[in-house]
Amino acid sequence: MFDNLSNRLDQAFKTLKGQGQITEINVATTVKEIRRALIDADVNYKVAKQVTDKIKEEALGRDVLIAVSPGQLLTKIVEEELAELMGGSRVGVNITGDPAIVLISGLQGSGKTTFSGKFANYLKKQGRNVLLTACDIYRPAAIDQLKVLGEQVGVDVYAEPENKNPVEIAKNAISHAKQNGKKVVIVDTAGRLAIDEAMMNEIAALKEALNPSETLFVVDAMTGQDAVNTAKAFNERLNFDGVVLTKLDGDTRGGAALSIKTVVEKPIKFVSNGEKMEALDVFYPDRMARRILDMGDVTTLVEKAQEVFDQEEAERLSRKMRKNQFDFNDFLSQIQQIKKMGNIKDLLGMLPGMGKAIKDLDVDDDSFKPIEAIIRSMTPHEREMPDVINGSRKRRIAKGSGTEVQEVNNLLKQFTEMRKMMKKMNKMSGKRGMANINPFG
Repeated sequence: MFDNLSNRLDQAFKTLKGQGQITEINVATTVKEIRRALIDADVNYKVAKQVTDKIKEEALGRDVLIAVSPGQLLTKIVEEELAELMGGSRVGVNITGDPAIVLISGLQGSGKTTFSGKFANYLKKQGRNVLLTACDIYRPAAIDQLKVLGEQVGVDVYAEPENKNPVEIAKNAISHAKQNGKKVVIVDTAGRLAIDEAMMNEIAALKEALNPSETLFVVDAMTGQDAVNTAKAFNERLNFDGVVLTKLDGDTRGGAALSIKTVVEKPIKFVSNGEKMEALDVFYPDRMARRILDMGDVTTLVEKAQEVFDQEEAERLSRKMRKNQFDFNDFLSQIQQIKKMGNIKDLLGMLPGMGKAIKDLDVDDDSFKPIEAIIRSMTPHEREMPDVINGSRKRRIAKGSGTEVQEVNNLLKQFTEMRKMMKKMNKMSGKRGMANINPFG
């Protein structure tokens, strides 16, 4: 997401590089390019003009420090204005009531049901007892899909397949939740291929009957300005509390994320990418602005690592590293943990400056498959003692993993270099200790 916008903004900033000072002329040229970049990213024209006018005003009103170039200053101003455009600061969800009720709305195909599963998983990790409720009575297999997702995340699903009254189903689900100690009820509703009166009446009736503490509107970010227009139409009838942008890992220009807060006047609360139940992020406007400008988002990366990596396991690995005993079993375990953090390319994009470097690379979980296959083709002894792997063992491992001997050699070489680095880090740390050193998390 945002690759094209990031590149266009980078080109715009280059017009100021080498300039000794900010002037009305060079700022006007740069701001014009920024506006074009935003419009090309499918940002609402009025919104693009509004934000670039503000950027120009801010740039001309600030003095350039000796240690800061005009390009750096403008980048900082654009970062601030993009963050403000997307809401300024994080807005949380309101989970109150006994049980708390969260109503999920949106068009068919926007990813409502998948988000419902992800949101249930998110709340469960917080220690909340959640019940998913299937109120999509029209789409074939919608109930089955929700049940599969519920099973994946370990959350119960309430459904009445023969009942065609969504209000009745939802009310029965709430009664079920009270009887069974469920503290949050997530209601997955029906969508349509387009906005129609019947759909609006049904979702409005559900909201009126349930009085949810939180109503979320799920929208496909790949639909650009159509997403903004749909959100506006829903909000006029539902007055929802927040927006969820899905499919941010797709070929989207990002206009919806940049426009929706200003046009609809409702905050983006979550962003979702991919099908994994862990692939759901709380939306932080300032972090997203930094990612758009390829400045990275290390804070989110660290938070994801903390969610996935077990503290006891990390300490066990640290002890093994101190003794230089890190082996292929440990390496394989770390790969599994990293994969749980989400889309690999998206994770790499959170590192400063990596956005442009990886934009044309095809990086996904499949990238780990040859490595995993090679390690799994080793014997237990070979995994623990890689130094015993000779020529004949390499040929057997390559054959068993469906790879070439050269690939086995490359992995062994990289693993050896990594162990040398760990040994060097141990020596450098000395008495300071290595308890917190873990190259993977």
